[in-house]
Amino acid sequence: MWGEIQRAAGAMERLAELLASTPTIGAPLQPATLPQKIRGAIHFDNVTFHFPSRPETAALKNFNLEVAPGETVAFVGPSGAGKSTTFQLLLRFYDPDAGRVCIDEIQLTDLRPEDVRGSIGLVPQETVLFGASARENIRYGRPNATDAEIERAAIAAAADEFLRKLPQGYDTFLGERGTRLSGGQRQRIALARAILKDPPILLLDEATSSLDGESERLVQQALERLMKGRTTIIIAHRLATILKADRIVVMDHGHTISVGTHAELLQHSPLYARLAALQFTSASLQLA
Repeated sequence: MWGEIQRAAGAMERLAELLASTPTIGAPLQPATLPQKIRGAIHFDNVTFHFPSRPETAALKNFNLEVAPGETVAFVGPSGAGKSTTFQLLLRFYDPDAGRVCIDEIQLTDLRPEDVRGSIGLVPQETVLFGASARENIRYGRPNATDAEIERAAIAAAADEFLRKLPQGYDTFLGERGTRLSGGQRQRIALARAILKDPPILLLDEATSSLDGESERLVQQALERLMKGRTTIIIAHRLATILKADRIVVMDHGHTISVGTHAELLQHSPLYARLAALQFTSASLQLA
């Protein structure tokens, strides 16, 4: 019993430290207010950023990009190019060391973090599911949603069919981290959350990269429905997603190297042409 008490005391000490910690990202004393209807314009204005764990290396350096409302932009580049860093700055997990990140020309540091994140939907590569029912996992996208709204979101995300086949349907316990579901099913739960949230800005972080062909087809169809009418930024390696983007931004070492369509970049960007040859099948390349 004394050994158990010592382990519990050590755990409680760590929990107390976490509860007492204060976030470095907070709301300003007089926060600005986002308009009720956000257009979804995004602006990276000469942004430079170093992660605290790697202060000697710039994750982004003098990075500039404007995304128009309703535009779909894809980020491609080698590992470490800074693609995921743009998402972390947009979600205000970090503030830039220099420059500005804006939504509808309002600087994110002038806004409350919860207002920023409330206007953005994220479909990550690795879906985080909780030890709860399928219904509650989807409701995480909008906690006040009704059961009918949850089911409509699941239908739009191509998740309704498999959810109804579960032992208790939508009320089936999914296990810790959704262990009772396949990768494609977990990804469709994440899509249903984003559809339920109905955000003006959508971030897709390689949302189909680890799926089999059938799951990818279903998720891709749901993504296309979700992307309509909203500003979308995609981190992608899949050609099908990139071909539908209005612009492709090629990044390397925190810089924008080239911007254009798939066909334009194959002609004018050696880095993109090399990445395409490595990542896409020859059958897909013929679509260019």
